[in-house]
Amino acid sequence: MDEKLEQLKGHLIVSCQALPHEPLHSSFIMGRMARAAAEGGALGIRANTKEDIEEIKKNVDLPIIGIVKRDYDDSEVYITPTMKEIDELMEVKPEIIAIDATISLRPGKKTLDDFYHDIREKYPEQLLMADCSTVEEALHADELGFDFIGTTLVGYTEQSKGDKIESNDFEIIRTILSKVKHRVIAEGNINTPQKARRVIELGCYSVVVGSIITRPQLITKSFTEEMAKIEK
Repeated sequence: MDEKLEQLKGHLIVSCQALPHEPLHSSFIMGRMARAAAEGGALGIRANTKEDIEEIKKNVDLPIIGIVKRDYDDSEVYITPTMKEIDELMEVKPEIIAIDATISLRPGKKTLDDFYHDIREKYPEQLLMADCSTVEEALHADELGFDFIGTTLVGYTEQSKGDKIESNDFEIIRTILSKVKHRVIAEGNINTPQKARRVIELGCYSVVVGSIITRPQLITKSFTEEMAKIEK
């Protein structure tokens, strides 16, 4: 692994994403968001779409985890679901490409195993991250050979409904760490500096933090909801 990726070890990756329905949706804004994250000490960026990644690369020289979020009618998988999205990302060459690594079938009823092998055959040198939602999915992704195992989708799938990544001192992460051989990147609902520090202390290679840094509408909502509890 090159020096640029080694710098991620023990450090923060900031997810700079804004979907079409969100107020900050703009490649230009995401580029500036990445620059702000870098000024704050982030040593990696996670980004959605080749357009955003291209703009982010103009603003920072940091390793990027690239994804493309796209919905398909015949699948629940939306994070880099097909080779079309992989090909798009390869045009801008992020250091790592993340894909949904859950048990759900991809579009066209393709299994994760088949999709993984197709990617490895076409782009054998590309580093891949598995976005998982359960311990079992993480172990399977590890066996397949993903370079990084992520906890991105814990609590967001039917099979992980009700699970919380931070429950019982990150029990899910601790279990994954004890059983996999590849690097683990913690991601998902890590919304305080203390939680980010804790997952690194537990042995994660790196940690991705997104909404609590880069989605001001959600940050604002947390304040207004708390203030709404004041008795009038």
